[in-house]
Amino acid sequence: MLIRFATFLAPNMRPVYQFIADYVGQSLGCSTKLAVGASFDQFAAGESDIGFICGLPYIQLADQNPSPVELLAAPVLQGERYAGQPIYFSDVIVRRDSPYQTFADLRGCCWSYNDLDSHSGYNITRYRLVQMGETRGFFGRVIAAGSHQNSIRLVCAGEVDASAIDSQVLAIELRDQPDLAAQIRVIDTLGPAPIQPIVAARHVPESLRADVQAVLLALGDDPAVRSYLAHGFVERFARVTDADYDVTREMVRAAEAVGFMRIE
Repeated sequence: MLIRFATFLAPNMRPVYQFIADYVGQSLGCSTKLAVGASFDQFAAGESDIGFICGLPYIQLADQNPSPVELLAAPVLQGERYAGQPIYFSDVIVRRDSPYQTFADLRGCCWSYNDLDSHSGYNITRYRLVQMGETRGFFGRVIAAGSHQNSIRLVCAGEVDASAIDSQVLAIELRDQPDLAAQIRVIDTLGPAPIQPIVAARHVPESLRADVQAVLLALGDDPAVRSYLAHGFVERFARVTDADYDVTREMVRAAEAVGFMRIE
């Protein structure tokens, strides 16, 4: 039997997802394969079995009737700010020498986001603008960077002024690039929000879904596994429910209510 994993998340987390896919296979005595996801339609089409996805596409999939996916678990990150809960933040970064001190200072600036399907890079920023009443054009220019890592690079190079970065992704980049901390500053934090879940496609047999979930929930209990999880600052995996992602839904609804679907 082959279990097909797909990641739709940041490239710097791929080693952790590869480890998890391999570990699940070893634990269940089956083959596994991890690929970069091309489309969320892969779950309904029977092309992907298990996915690492953002909370925003999760709610879009979950709200379909019938939904093509089911929640399995979500990571709990290391650090006091996460309070032992499956949450994360979006840290708004600028260059170290930038004059910007607060989010409000960013009016008219050049902003980058990673992807339209990203909660941490797009949806939560849009929600902040709705909260501010800034739905008629706040940024001077908005650029699609393609990934959080590209957004960080653009900020460091001075090609954009600011961006909201997934706090897990930023922590990994700061660890792996020791000189990065001297190049950027965090001027605001958006969130917390429910963190990106691991989902199973509905076509996966219920018994197999339960087996994969059990392996995921026990990962943090294995001392031999902790160092691999620590690469992504993951402490353990926890159960999550669809209701946990209502926070994300409410942010989308707030933008829809005022007709503000594209950041500008």
